[in-house]
Formats: sequence, C-alpha cells, structure tokens
Amino acid sequence: MASAMIGRMLDTKAFMAEELIGSAKTQTTADKVAKKFGISTGTDNVLIAQTADVLVLAVKPIFLSEVIAEIKNVVDKNKLVISIVAGKSISWIEQAFGKQLRLIRCMPNTPAMVGEACTCICTKEDVTEQDKKITIQIMSSFGRAKILPERLMDAFIGVAGSAPAYVFLLIEAMADGGVMAGLPRNQAYEFAAQTVLGSAKMVLETGMHPGELKDMVCSPAGTTIEAVKVLEEKGLRAAVIDAVNACVEKSKNL
Repeated sequence: MASAMIGRMLDTKAFMAEELIGSAKTQTTADKVAKKFGISTGTDNVLIAQTADVLVLAVKPIFLSEVIAEIKNVVDKNKLVISIVAGKSISWIEQAFGKQLRLIRCMPNTPAMVGEACTCICTKEDVTEQDKKITIQIMSSFGRAKILPERLMDAFIGVAGSAPAYVFLLIEAMADGGVMAGLPRNQAYEFAAQTVLGSAKMVLETGMHPGELKDMVCSPAGTTIEAVKVLEEKGLRAAVIDAVNACVEKSKNL
C-alpha cells in the first residue's frame, strides 16, 4: 500500500520526489523503492521519524508496536502522524506512543494501486484544518477520500475497505459464466471487469439510485430481468449484506 501511495502521489504531482522520504525494514527494499520512485530512503526508522514533518505509519498491524517503540521518543505534537494501519484505533496508537499526538487515522483500499481508492479519514478533535487539508491531499492523490467519525470505520471497512475482494469474486464468477457460454477466458475477464467499472462510474457520475439504473437495463420480458430473477432467488442481495456485516463484526474484534 505504501508503494501504491508513493507512486500515485508522484504521478499526480501532489508531491515532488524531493518532498518524500521512506523507511523500509531491509536495505534491499529501501534501494528498490529509491530506484523506482527517485525518493530518499533508508532503514533507520528513528532518523526518518525525526526528519519528517508528516509521518505516515504504513506497516502491518503485527509490527506496529515494535515500530512505535523505536520512534516514540522522537515523535511529538510538532509532527502530524497519519496511520493507515488496519485495526488500530486512534486511542490505541496514542496509548502505544504514551502521549497525545496530532494523529489522523486513514483506511485506503487496494484500488489505490490504480488511482481509484476509496479512503476513510478519521481525525481527532485537536488536529488543525491544515492537518486535515494535507491528509486529504495525500489520500485524494490516489482516489476518493472522505472524513468520517471513527465510530464508522468498521462499517467503512465492510463496505469499502475489504470490498474489492467481493467485486473480484463477482468478476470471476461473471467470467466463469461467460466461459460456460463459449467466451475465451481472457475476453470474459475483460468484458466482466469493464462492465463493473462502467456500472460503478454510472452510479458515481449520474447520482442516480442503483435500483433505478438496474431498472433501466431490465426490458420487459427480456434477458436481464431473467438474470436478475435468478440472482434474487439465489439470495445475492442477502449474501452480500451478510458478508458486509460479517466483515464489520470481524473488524470490531481485531
């Protein structure tokens, strides 16, 4: 996710390479990132935490305690700290640092890799408008970003954070159906993926209710309404709702 963010920030010119500095666990990874993006990198978390004005925590949850223990003595309210670590609340992070911080929690999803992320931003009351502005600038460089209360983060994860996996399953299933009907697999994937992309764009750009857009496709006694009938009989709608709720409950209990 960190590499996807860096790449899109540079591609959109939201930031210049000389404004970014990154830290990696190994020198091999640090060198690879430096070569790919032209940014400064290193393996010394303390040095980079000291240097940065805005510190983005982009590590796996199991490593967060270790990283915070390394850097907490050089991080204070003079720095803006942005976390994209899954399952770790603002209060958990502040408790790990042992102090109050200018702290913002974000959750982007994997379409950040292609500049189409959906990102939830949760802020503390004491962060400044400038802190919010720069966070939105970072997160908007690779997709859509919205500020929500942290109490809605688990719901966001169910609907958007984990949801690319649901959509990939749908695309795979649509393509399998196409293959059964005789389409070559590569074309079936392309047709299914493009249809999902275009349908999502219609929802976002027309502002119309998804049900209304569905009705526009369903001609009387036509092929589409026949397919919709089968999806309803098989419980697609209820299955998706149950999946989202299961994801939300898992997120709450991480």
